[in-house]
Amino acid sequence: MKIKKNDTVVVLSGKDKGKQGKVLSTMPTVGKILVEGVNMADCHVRATRQDQESGIIRKAIPMRASKVMLVCPKCGKATRIGHTSVEENGKTKNVRTCKKCGEQI
Repeated sequence: MKIKKNDTVVVLSGKDKGKQGKVLSTMPTVGKILVEGVNMADCHVRATRQDQESGIIRKAIPMRASKVMLVCPKCGKATRIGHTSVEENGKTKNVRTCKKCGEQI
C-alpha cells in the first residue's frame, strides 16, 4: 500500500468526492484506510453503564484505498506516487516521490 498514516489524501469517487483529509490508520491486509472527516456514518450507541451516555454518534468508517489519491505536500496537487532509489551514508533506500513535481514525499 502506497498510502501511509498521516498522509493527506483527496477522495476521487463516492459521496465525499473532492474532500481532503488526513489518514488516521491503514489496513493493508484488506486494502482500506481510515480518513479523518470522510465517509462518516451514524452509529447508535447504548449505555452499558449508568454513568455512560447513549445516543447517535458520527464516526469515520474505513474506505477503499483505491478511491483516494495522495496530495503532494510540496506542490499541493493530487498525484500518483513514484519510487526512486536514494543513497544515504553508503546505503540505498527507496523513497516515495511526487510524479508531478519530482520532490520526495
